[in-house]
Amino acid sequence: MSYQFYVPTRTLFGAGMLNELHNQTMPGKKAMVVITNGKSMKETGTLYRVLNELAHAGVETAVFDKVQANPLRSTVMAGAAFAKNNGCDFVVALGGGSVMDASKAIAAMATNDGDIWDYQFGGTGGGKTLVSKALPVICITTTAGTGSEADQWGVITNDETNEKIGFGGYDFLFPVFSIVDPELMVSVPARFTAYQGFDALFHSTECYISKAHNLMGDMLALTAIKNIGKYLVRAVKDGSDLEAREGMAFANNLSGQVMTVSCCTSEHSMEHAMSAYHQELPHGAGLIMISKEYYQHFVDSQTCDERFVDMAKALGKEDATQAQDFVDVLVQLQKDCGVDELKMSDFGIQEAELDTLAKNARETMGGLFGADPSELSHEQCVAIYQKSYR
Repeated sequence: MSYQFYVPTRTLFGAGMLNELHNQTMPGKKAMVVITNGKSMKETGTLYRVLNELAHAGVETAVFDKVQANPLRSTVMAGAAFAKNNGCDFVVALGGGSVMDASKAIAAMATNDGDIWDYQFGGTGGGKTLVSKALPVICITTTAGTGSEADQWGVITNDETNEKIGFGGYDFLFPVFSIVDPELMVSVPARFTAYQGFDALFHSTECYISKAHNLMGDMLALTAIKNIGKYLVRAVKDGSDLEAREGMAFANNLSGQVMTVSCCTSEHSMEHAMSAYHQELPHGAGLIMISKEYYQHFVDSQTCDERFVDMAKALGKEDATQAQDFVDVLVQLQKDCGVDELKMSDFGIQEAELDTLAKNARETMGGLFGADPSELSHEQCVAIYQKSYR
């Protein structure tokens, strides 16, 4: 029955909400606007809308357009130097989870000495505690995937050591405010809409079966799962379906909140190992690849049957009576979204490296294994990879 729930971020949710940016109280005078190294924010005009809104609010801007799909340690440090050199006193993250994750890390390293890896826990991280508060961060999310606009965490990859580890947990890394405008999501291609939607789904399903589950987290998770079951296929099949985009944006925001009060499980550790070694693998795609066998393992172990039945019902199978129903409805959802045939081999993953991936998952983000509903051994972790491999 016990829990602590603290999400201090003000959320501006709804279609057209980006137009309200200039009316908000800004946490500084000059913003570092962070976007990816791709073209979408410029081609859609979203970047220029944001720059105009900030100018209207009397804020100077400097644009940093270097963030990768899985943000790198080196990019974070380059971003921190950029913030200092340009005299930026707050950060605006414009994009999806990668941009928001990187922005929190950049904001922290703009005010603290050393390298970000000095402050990572797990793997080769230095385990130090941040001394100074980070620069304030504003998030404007353009995807429905990570929920990063609602929490105080990010994930950063050290490409020199093939480690992908969560960074954050400090109260001052919560965004000051976040804009969740479904109109900004209509241009996301179908397959990325699916990848992102399943990422949001698994944040909630993991937190629901996690040992850290609680009443508040359960409410958030089941509501998110219900909305994903209702709207994800629609959003994938018709990106201009604003109602579906809005439903997915809401589910995604809740999936971020649930991670502040509960905890993900080892599924995320296992995928982080995959994309740590294979930078071009989208996080959501990696999760999809291992999800069937991952959840089948815990269904077979019969550790939380009732919770799997709850999730199956929330996902759309209202007559669910057994834990297996969740895996069945999950597989059907992946088929309906056209992502059931994803192959690890298509992203360069080789069967010979699965043991290495299992070791990496435990060494870098071993804490999430402690949240699993029952103990997952190294051998079982390898077996999940092997059964998932194509």
